[in-house]
Order: sequence, then C-alpha cells, then structure tokens
Amino acid sequence: MERIPILKMGDLLLVTIQVDMHDRLAMTLQDDLTGRIVKDRARGVLIDISALDIVDSFIGRMISNTAAMARVLDARTVLVGMQPAVAITLVELGLTLHGVRTALNVEKGIALLQRLAD
Repeated sequence: MERIPILKMGDLLLVTIQVDMHDRLAMTLQDDLTGRIVKDRARGVLIDISALDIVDSFIGRMISNTAAMARVLDARTVLVGMQPAVAITLVELGLTLHGVRTALNVEKGIALLQRLAD
C-alpha cells in the first residue's frame, strides 16, 4: 500500500508530498499523521509541497482538513514550498486553507512553528 513518509524532527513532523494525491492516499496520510502527532507528541507539522506543480480543490481540502485535525490534537501546521502556480490555483479555486500558515521553505517553516510555540 502506498504511503507518504512522515519524518520526526524534534517535536515536529515533516510530511513531503512528492506524488499525485488521490482519495485513498489522502485518507491514509490523515490517519498516519494524526496517529503520529499523538504518538510523538508533536507540536508542529510541516507539509512540504515543493514537488507539486499543480493542485486541485481535493488537495486543497485535504491540506485544510489535515491542519484542522492537527489543531484539534494541539499541533500547528505550516505549508512550505508552495510554487507560484499552486498559489495562483488555490486563490482561483477560492481555497483559503483556514488555519494553515505558509512559509517559503522548510527552514522558514521550522522558524515559524518555533515562534508560534513560544
């Protein structure tokens, strides 16, 4: 079964999406991530989408829902590595990604999560 790797970095989890998402993979990721947040007592989640050239409304909703689940489990979510075309598409689709902060790259995302935790 296909899975997206989740790496532990201190009290943060890093998810790098490098494949086209589909319904089953998104649901597996949400289950895996929420389980890891609890197991690792993660305070933050970085979702790296730098490998994605295009997103659709499904991906946008998946990211937003995943962030909402993380928030309920007391972890903040930062979306990193967004390509300009992806940002344009999200705006054109009217997706606001409520509760999701953004940063240019993983390093800036980690810094943002550390500021949010203080």
